[in-house]
Amino acid sequence: MTATSQLLVCHGLTRQFGGVVALSGLDLEVRRGELLGLIGPNGSGKTTFFNVLTGLFPPTRGQIVFDGTPLAGATPQEVHRAGITRTFQRSRLCLELSIFDNLAIGAHQRLDHRFLSNVLRRRALAREADATARMAKELLEIFDPPLARRLHEPMTGVAMIDRRRVEICRALMSRPRLLLLDEPSAGMTADETARLMDDILEVRRRFGDLTVILIEHEMSVIRRVTERCVVLNYGKKLCEGTFAEVSADPEVRRAYLGLT
Repeated sequence: MTATSQLLVCHGLTRQFGGVVALSGLDLEVRRGELLGLIGPNGSGKTTFFNVLTGLFPPTRGQIVFDGTPLAGATPQEVHRAGITRTFQRSRLCLELSIFDNLAIGAHQRLDHRFLSNVLRRRALAREADATARMAKELLEIFDPPLARRLHEPMTGVAMIDRRRVEICRALMSRPRLLLLDEPSAGMTADETARLMDDILEVRRRFGDLTVILIEHEMSVIRRVTERCVVLNYGKKLCEGTFAEVSADPEVRRAYLGLT
């Protein structure tokens, strides 16, 4: 992998919580435009990796370089401005707010929040609000056109698959270069999962150079949508390669698939 093809490089990435080593010397490279699967048993360090990468926890040791810029120890705001966004295992939507309000949160860093500017430049504020609404609607239409027509309805009446769609669209509102998806199919049926993966593939096609790291326990999803997989266990990288390669690896079969 050449330096110009690398979007994300992690070297020796380690995170300890007291005596517990959640990530241990992880080396990881992600190519521009790649859809990488991150798999492993529960507690293997997958979500911890996302949390360290996005600045929720600083690394105990190690390096994170995103598009040539060191990010180890950066704040979540700095990571977001660099072009990395994410979803979470458990929904972080504000159910009391409308679909649009939830999506607008994703554009927070791009908006002008200066008080005097918003008081005195009312037309500019209106144009900014209209542009945000158009972007929110365009993203929702990629996933589900009927959902886009419900833009100003409250989240409380939205089905689980549509809540996942809103969460992904919220992460896309800032036009990131790297999107981190943490078990987006959790709580959904097999049919809903298949439809959501179709949506994600379509988003990648529309965005062109969007890079995605996907944490997923459903191996049929990993096999279908990823180009390469990295397998973690006890915070360490077991192996990496195509799904066919990693699923045939004896260590992976023992540690993750429960096979001998």
